[in-house]
Amino acid sequence: MSSKEKPTLGGTRIKTRKRNIAAPLDPAAFADAVVQIYLDNAGDLELVAKNLESSDLNFSRYGDTFFEVVFIGGRTQPGTVKLDEGERHPYSVIECEPKREAILPSVIYVQKILRRRPFLIKNLENVMRKMLQSLELFEENERIKLSIFTALAFSQKLSGLPPETVLQPLLKDNLVAKGLVLSFITDFFKEYLIDNSIDDLISILKRGKMEDDLLEFFPSTKRTPEAVSEHFTKAGLLPLVEYNDKKIFEVKLKEMKSTLTTQLAEEVAISEVIETVKQHVKDAKLPDIEVVRILWDVLMDAIQWSGKNQQQNANSALRQVKKWAELLNTFCTTGKLELELMYKVQVQCYEDAKLMKLFPEIVRSLYDQDVLAEDTILHWFRKGTNLKGRQNFVKSLEPFVKWLEEAEEEE
Repeated sequence: MSSKEKPTLGGTRIKTRKRNIAAPLDPAAFADAVVQIYLDNAGDLELVAKNLESSDLNFSRYGDTFFEVVFIGGRTQPGTVKLDEGERHPYSVIECEPKREAILPSVIYVQKILRRRPFLIKNLENVMRKMLQSLELFEENERIKLSIFTALAFSQKLSGLPPETVLQPLLKDNLVAKGLVLSFITDFFKEYLIDNSIDDLISILKRGKMEDDLLEFFPSTKRTPEAVSEHFTKAGLLPLVEYNDKKIFEVKLKEMKSTLTTQLAEEVAISEVIETVKQHVKDAKLPDIEVVRILWDVLMDAIQWSGKNQQQNANSALRQVKKWAELLNTFCTTGKLELELMYKVQVQCYEDAKLMKLFPEIVRSLYDQDVLAEDTILHWFRKGTNLKGRQNFVKSLEPFVKWLEEAEEEE
């Protein structure tokens, strides 16, 4: 062999990689096998779970089909919840009595299956989503069963079942328009609140991105706050009504605050600002106390505060009080509201370091502008109930109070 020739190995075989030949899908055979296990064990879910565990069924491939058998009793036709040809069993969720004690064993059974095969949670999501999107294909009592199962699934914290992927599909326009969503979600709320608090329910709705507006569950012709309160009150869901009323109230307060902030920034005339507040109070039925609190917040937020220049901050606060005294006067119409304003000033001065020493000056300015009456200031000084910084503020206000008392004696 020449020195330039490359050596070769005689008789070398070139190996070719074997192709993985996928077995054809056969969901019908899988469904029939699962159904047979149900039938062989007469629907005893403990025994069914044990037999499924010891079987060699391919759950990773036919997870959706498995849950179709759990919920409907057999395999469904592609893209729908109607039963396909093949075996079915009478022990499904849909065949249960529409009562929690009848459906809870199925929830616990599914929980056991998911603990053994956690990858099936995605298949459970798929099937539940498909069923909730097809509510119109179920009878009324079947929809009640689905709502009970869904509520119990979240109540039992079914292996991290995500609310957003299960509940969001409910908001299909055609389902909402027919009232099916409202009926389903009402049954869901009632069932869930048996074992859980309203805070737990709101947490579920927040995770499902559905807590902001309960009106979305109502047909378009009934989307009013009054309709929401009436419907859920009749359903015995008063905690939900109270939560929704509070939510609406907070939105209205926020809207008014935003409007006033804009008007102050644009230096709108005081008379126009007063009319704006009156209109918001009328439309939203806002309590007088909340109005006073918002007005003070907006006025103080509008000030361009100086970082550490105490005198500059004092001058800015006093100018703002003097400039907007007419606005405060218009809505501080009783001694109770004046006292509320004093408490508001007290808390803000306590919580904001740059205002800590300005309390007596602000109170004096409010008095000079006829926003606070002498009786209100003396009442706060002698009997005030808010303890935040009270000891220091009482001491700092003593000279002014002494002056008021002396003036009162002279009169």
